[in-house]
Amino acid sequence: MTKILIIGGGGMVGQKLAAHLATQGLGSDVAPEVTLYDIGFPPSGASAEHHLTGNLADQAEAARLAALRPDVVFHLAAIVSGEAETNFDKGWATNMMACWHLLESLREEHEESGGSYVPRLVFSSSIAVFGAPFPAQIDDTFFQAPRTSYGAQKAITELMVTDFSRKGFIDGLSIRLPTVCVRPGKANLAASSFFSGIIREPLNGQPAILPVPDTVRHWHASPRSAVGFLTHAAALDTARLEGRRALSMPGVSCTVAEQIEALRDVAGNDAVALIQRKDDPAIMAIVSGWPRDFAPERARMLGFTAEASFAEIVRQYVEDELGQL
Repeated sequence: MTKILIIGGGGMVGQKLAAHLATQGLGSDVAPEVTLYDIGFPPSGASAEHHLTGNLADQAEAARLAALRPDVVFHLAAIVSGEAETNFDKGWATNMMACWHLLESLREEHEESGGSYVPRLVFSSSIAVFGAPFPAQIDDTFFQAPRTSYGAQKAITELMVTDFSRKGFIDGLSIRLPTVCVRPGKANLAASSFFSGIIREPLNGQPAILPVPDTVRHWHASPRSAVGFLTHAAALDTARLEGRRALSMPGVSCTVAEQIEALRDVAGNDAVALIQRKDDPAIMAIVSGWPRDFAPERARMLGFTAEASFAEIVRQYVEDELGQL
């Protein structure tokens, strides 16, 4: 039986990943043993064999989790972009140092096992590792030059995962997620939160604030795709990566105006009328430094897939969260 640990298992993606594993398993293992770890869990959340609470920023917690010797570790926990920018110390402690402690603890388990324990680690990175100025499309050779603390923290962690894998302590890879949209539930502190809000709130009959011009272009993928990226990465033959263990995931590039038109196509003019435009220079300053479009050929050749249009993403939200379509 495959032992799976989801760090950040109480979050939206972690909960959807756990629900997927509970019904479909991972690869040929239809009944893995899943442990969820987070500072807390939603009521009536996804089922799993074990629910553990704690804060990975505490170094002792990393040793506690590594001692479980999971076969697969999904590392999803993070302080989101807006909070990482405003709370510098917390961002670095949570987004970089916590992963360092986890990697060191996994290394200790590897060495205590005489080298036989080499877990697969899938790290959820971000397209924020790239910084402007951008080409028309970011391909697999474009360099990392993040322009936010969040992006810098993710980029450094990617390098750590690569180096620990090179040394044979783990078998890891980093997947750079597009902005996951449409996110169910309430808005979080991510600067990108409005991308979901301008779709989610109108679909639920509520007003939404648009803090940037509708000409802003961004890179998106659905929660379904995010889960698909993670499970595919967990089963991937990493020898095919040839040492380049960070991958930009597929997605949909569209402007905010195109998002709104997709909402109109699915839900009509009444939903669009609930969007209120109110510029926020702080959010625009962060968003302006984010990438807008990708040509993720390596990921596609390795079997990663995503939606073909933003309207498809909207329809998936309606089907999964509102029980329609």
